Order: sequence, then C-alpha cells, then structure tokens
Amino acid sequence: MTRPYIQWLLVAVALGLAAVYLFPLYWMYITSFKSGSEIFANPPTFWPREIDLSIYPNVWTRRTMHVFLWNSTLIAAGVTAITVIFGTGCAYVLARYRSVWVDIGLFSVLMLQVLPASVMVTPLFVAFSQLGLLSFPRSAVVLAAAAKAMPFFVVLVRATFMTVPRELEEAALVDGNSRVGAFFSIVLPLARNGILVCAILTFMSSFGEYIYSKSIIQDPALQPASVGLSGFLGPNSTDWNSIMAYSAIYVTPILAVFVLLQRRIVSGLTSGALK
Repeated sequence: MTRPYIQWLLVAVALGLAAVYLFPLYWMYITSFKSGSEIFANPPTFWPREIDLSIYPNVWTRRTMHVFLWNSTLIAAGVTAITVIFGTGCAYVLARYRSVWVDIGLFSVLMLQVLPASVMVTPLFVAFSQLGLLSFPRSAVVLAAAAKAMPFFVVLVRATFMTVPRELEEAALVDGNSRVGAFFSIVLPLARNGILVCAILTFMSSFGEYIYSKSIIQDPALQPASVGLSGFLGPNSTDWNSIMAYSAIYVTPILAVFVLLQRRIVSGLTSGALK
C-alpha cells in the first residue's frame, strides 16, 4: 500500500472516531426538539418530524437556568483566577530552577493529578467543615476545584516557560533588572499565549464541575448548572426533551468558546513541544 493510501486511511479512521465521539452531542440536540412520543419511537428517527423551539424558553424559565449558569460562571472564574495566579509562579520555578527539592515538587504535582475528585471529596468536606468553610460553600468548591486543576495547569505552563530562552532573562539582569522584574517584563509576555490557553482550558473544565458542588453546596440558589441538571433525574423521569434542552443550553456556550478559540488552543498546547 502506497503512502497516499495510508494517509487517506488514517484520515478516514480519524473521521470515523470523531463521528462516534460527536454522535451523542448530535443526539442531544435533535432529541431536545422531539416530542415525547417521538423520543420513544421504534425505530428511532435521526431528525425530528416537527421541530418545537418552545421547549428552550420553557426550560430556561422553569428551571431558572440563569441562576445555575451564573453560579457555574462564578465558580469557573474563581477557579481560573486562583489557578493562574498561583500556578504560573509554581510553573516558572519548576521550569527555571533545578534541584532535588524542585524535582520532588514536580513529582508531587504530577501525583496530585492522579488523584480523582471522588477520592478527595470526603477528606476535603471534613477539612472544610473543621475550618468553617461550609458556611461559604461556593468558595469551598472554588478552592477544591482549583486544587484539582492546579497540577494540569502547572505541567502545561512549565513546558511553555521552558521554551523561553534563559539568555533573555540574563540580559535583563545584566541591565540592572531584578529577577521579579525580568519575569514580569521578559518571561511573562513571551509565555502569555500558553498561559492564556491553559487558563481557557481550566475555565472550560471548571464550568462543568459537579462532584465537589454536589457534595458541598446544598442550597439550590448557589448550585451550578451541572448540579441543576441532576434535578431532572429520578426513578420515573420521562421528560427527556427537557433534559436534552437543558443540556444543550448548558454546553453550547463552552462549545462556542472552543470553536472560536480552537486554533489558539492548539498552538498554545504545542508551543512547548519543541525547545
């Protein structure tokens, strides 16, 4: 088999895998437009016979989605702010200084990435209860989610800092600049694309945070949209078009952000691949 045929075969396999991965998303959107009887039709229809757009304003009003989405935005913004502020400095130290303690720190960061949220939620809940943070449940969720997002951010931003030549910092130090001044005036502007991309990925991931919010936040007025979706579910749930409409409203802003920024995201993730 010649090389062009191999390339086309790989493209076909990639498109097939993408279709399998994106099919649930397509099914979510078309199901939100179907009637209750058509949802359970056998064989299933892959396009609704009659499109009813009224389900979206009904779900928006009945489920007070503006409150849930606002809570999701606040949690995601808080997680992103904490992660960027503290993770950028940590990534810079791990990229610039080499010692046994730095290697231990990097290993610890990577080990934190392995721990799933479902394992950490119970000890964090006990710790927050002892500290009195459960009186501020949204802040507690922000701290917990930021701790979970920090390792991913640090590892990616560290690779970005490693692509910035040390000679530029040394030249700034020779000119009389301090280490902090060289960081803010030289290193940070050159690494801003990678930091921005990692911040966007952190925000998108935190926007869908569920485990900590479900366990810590009990007041529905403070819960994010991911927890609000679980209010539809029950032993006798049959309102599937409303569930799909809620899900579509929930994920569409994140999909739009990803589509608009996909080139910047890819370029930022690959900026640390070569040094």
